[in-house]
Amino acid sequence: MKIGSEAHKDLFCQSFMDSHLLYEPETLAWPELDSAMVERLQRIPFWDEALYTERKAGVMLKAYAETVEDPKIRAAIALQAAEEARHGRVIGYMINHYGIQVAERAEKPLPEDLEPAFIKFGYGECFDSFFAFGLFGIARQGGFIPDALFTIFNTLVDEEARHMVFFVNWIAHKQIIEGRGALRPFSSLQQYTGAAFRRLDNLMSMGKGKKKSANQKGFTAAGAKAIKVDLTLESFLEMCLAENAKRMQAYPEELLRPDFLPAIASLAYDTVKFLPKRKEQQSGKELGARG
Repeated sequence: MKIGSEAHKDLFCQSFMDSHLLYEPETLAWPELDSAMVERLQRIPFWDEALYTERKAGVMLKAYAETVEDPKIRAAIALQAAEEARHGRVIGYMINHYGIQVAERAEKPLPEDLEPAFIKFGYGECFDSFFAFGLFGIARQGGFIPDALFTIFNTLVDEEARHMVFFVNWIAHKQIIEGRGALRPFSSLQQYTGAAFRRLDNLMSMGKGKKKSANQKGFTAAGAKAIKVDLTLESFLEMCLAENAKRMQAYPEELLRPDFLPAIASLAYDTVKFLPKRKEQQSGKELGARG
């Protein structure tokens, strides 16, 4: 199938619409938690940021969808807006259900130019979700919270993966029909670099142990600290790559997947794996020379 064709558009829109799940927060199986587990949830520092990010995304995408001329793309983006808003309701329901305190925050006005805002949001969601996949996998593996809660949030994480696949196919289709297909790799590099710089302080804090507010771009570092896991860069990248590959298997083979961050992470993972071996080999050579 040719990327940018009508068949491509039909597939990435229809597969997105067909995979939508019907549920509301109050219908989910929220488990009863003991006081220690509730306190653990309450210590996670990013619930307020997650709540307001999802709410804002729902409003922004709904407004942008209303400006889109193509009826299939408009319907798909409107559905994503509804899902983002529902994520906000799920987080809000959990906050109220378990008595988690979050700071009230005034809603920011929407940007005047909505399409660039949607594009910036889409790349940022691809960036955050790739690393969130890994953190989610590590937290679940370590039994940080009950499996019933992970089941609820796994639905949200799967929906984020759907949003990623829809976005990368939408932006590729848009660039190709506008005659900018050859610039796609450079555009992706620019957008992901911007997303990385907006989140760099949080990511750097994973290694430096700095105290950072969760009310900044990206939740990964705050989440890593909250679950108090012994998180090496190698194990984290390995989990990100494995979880991303697993979640991306659910979509039609003809569709594009976000491949920029997995490629960079794979290169970084191979490099990190190689560096300790070099050190061990160097130490062995030095010992041999002394002998």
